[in-house]
Amino acid sequence: MKYAVIGAGGMGTQYGVLLQEFAGKDVDFIDTWKPNVERIREQGGTYVSQDGRDRHLVPIDVYYPEEYEGDPDVWIVFLKQMQLEAVLKRCAPLFKEHQVVFSAMNGYGHFEILARYFDTSRIYGGTALIGASIYGPGDVNFTGGAHAKSMNMCAYDGHGADSDPTERTICGDFTAATLNPTIVDDFMGMCMAKIVFNSVLNTLCTMYQIRFGEFMRHPGARRMTEQLVDEAYTAAEHAGITLLGTRDSEVDTICHTAGVAHPLHYPSMYQDLTKGRPTEVDYINGYIARIGREHGYVCRLHEFVTEELHLAELAFSIHHPEYAKSSQR
Repeated sequence: MKYAVIGAGGMGTQYGVLLQEFAGKDVDFIDTWKPNVERIREQGGTYVSQDGRDRHLVPIDVYYPEEYEGDPDVWIVFLKQMQLEAVLKRCAPLFKEHQVVFSAMNGYGHFEILARYFDTSRIYGGTALIGASIYGPGDVNFTGGAHAKSMNMCAYDGHGADSDPTERTICGDFTAATLNPTIVDDFMGMCMAKIVFNSVLNTLCTMYQIRFGEFMRHPGARRMTEQLVDEAYTAAEHAGITLLGTRDSEVDTICHTAGVAHPLHYPSMYQDLTKGRPTEVDYINGYIARIGREHGYVCRLHEFVTEELHLAELAFSIHHPEYAKSSQR
């Protein structure tokens, strides 16, 4: 399999670099953030750190969409929800009938957009408990070692992996890349479980600008987690969605990830906030609240947290007006 990553940010770079370095795959990168593309070309690759250590230059090939002439078997898409439509329009001439696409972006809404460009039988979704952050253009940091990473993947249209050699091959490549994938058979259950995960750690850690481990130091962290998880599961039940795992297992996963596996991690939502960019809270807590209301259940906690995070965005913009013009990406 040849891969091309659309979005050379923290997660896109991590997937591509690990596939290149550990699985021995041919990987190209496509990005639209000019400072990132130009810096990578200038320095001959991207700098990569692991938990803030061992910073080294990894040679990668990066292109703007309009200049790319490759023909990958698999597209990997890691963009912000708000960027997706515009970037896919620029990449549309590159998409071909034999290609498939995989994405493990945060939130929900991106698969419907991908389905405008790819047949649903060629779309694979994923959820990743894998951390990455961006120090600057051409300079990324991976958090958590090989044993701390985990991810799920599933065909968008629900067809099983037993009849899909492509999905099994991608899973094998991800395994070799130390991404620790598991193929599951319930697409919406998989996606909702990750949305619930992000609705706790991403949002609360962003709001208070703290790391995962710092959140877990708070005596009320587990109780806050239980309340948000319970409300989200109830909303999903009203919508007829069965999540992977139980309320208790979801709480345990969140607390273990924050306190043990990735205690030094700042969520991507925090990175957006502190760079003056809009966050994806409407696609996470806001999405939970929306499906609840659509099915007769009001998620008061998730609605409140959504508005509170938007208040944090406003407060940051007031105190850091210098980011208003410099945060374009």
